Amino acid sequence: MLNKKSVDDINVKGKKVLVRCDFNVPLQDGKITDENRLVAALPTIKKLVADGGKIILCSHLGKPKGEPKPELSLAPVAKRLSELLGQEVKFAADPEVVGPNAKAAVAEMKDGDVILLENTRYRAEETKNGDEFSKELASLCDVFVNDAFGTAHRAHCSNVGVTKYVDTAVVGYLMQKEIDFLGNAVNNPERPFVAILGGAKVSSKISVINNLLDKVDTLIIGGGMSYTFSKALGGHIGTSLCEDDYLQYALDMMKKAEDKGVKLLLPVDNRIGDNFSNDCNIQVVKRGEIPDGWEGMDIGPETEKIFADAVKDAKTVVWNGPMGCFEMPNFAHGTEAVAKALADTDATTIIGGGDSAAAVNILGYGDKMTHISTGGGASLEFLEGKELPGVAAANDK
Repeated sequence: MLNKKSVDDINVKGKKVLVRCDFNVPLQDGKITDENRLVAALPTIKKLVADGGKIILCSHLGKPKGEPKPELSLAPVAKRLSELLGQEVKFAADPEVVGPNAKAAVAEMKDGDVILLENTRYRAEETKNGDEFSKELASLCDVFVNDAFGTAHRAHCSNVGVTKYVDTAVVGYLMQKEIDFLGNAVNNPERPFVAILGGAKVSSKISVINNLLDKVDTLIIGGGMSYTFSKALGGHIGTSLCEDDYLQYALDMMKKAEDKGVKLLLPVDNRIGDNFSNDCNIQVVKRGEIPDGWEGMDIGPETEKIFADAVKDAKTVVWNGPMGCFEMPNFAHGTEAVAKALADTDATTIIGGGDSAAAVNILGYGDKMTHISTGGGASLEFLEGKELPGVAAANDK
């Protein structure tokens, strides 16, 4: 899955190139509130423009559930993209996506022109990977480029189906970077290799924990999921998050770590609150000593030191999931301590999208990380060792 042809391996001069981007950006009153994903797509688009291709961009936005919803139109994206690119990005406003506007715009294209199709999820077939819509998308182009890692774990028309009807299908720079960092981190890491997992649920990270225990030297577990481990060890966790169905699983994973000689680190203390809010009463207690009516909201100061020490000499660190309720300033200390420790290490540091990406950016450490993944769900499936359909569909080198 890791050896795919990229935009550097093809010649697109005079060819029509369909590029699947991830323009799933947050919109408020028709204005884009975070344009990171647009900026991230620019290198691939600029490369194809410079090479003289005719560039047809497509993406989904939100969940229109197979029908046109004006508030989820990509029109604002075309406008902002024109400004960022410094050239017109013509918007093809077809509710059926591949309609008269798109066909006419494509027919008139000159080398280096760029157009953007309407939201691919206006079509119900998109998420079902239906043949008809896949064929319509393919009919517009000679070459397909997938640069949307955020949807790589889903088999949809615009990232997988279309490749059945186009001979040349390659990955863009953004996708290549994700494959290089996440793929190589998991399959060929420079050691010591440390993985840090947080977030609310053990259940959503089961396969990740299982897969990483075969690969890492140290596995750190924090966040809401750590209370399931704490309870499994016989500790008292008050009203903390816990998945009772996974208590035995937590014990099994600890046993697996021991058998494999992997260091498994759990919090030794917690910051707890008497209700779920920033201004609740707060105290720090040892692991497994949370009183009734109180809930674990963050790792404690002792744990921060232990986790920070564990990454000091690492050569590769992958982090997915915050250490506590980082949205509340009083419970962001643990997540910030980990972010700071990663910023201070010489290791290759890879942040696995989603909440951890948001956290490092909000806390101001984003530019200190080697790579921040653009796909939460996709990066998790990569860490699980699953094949991602959107990556697999591209031509092999």
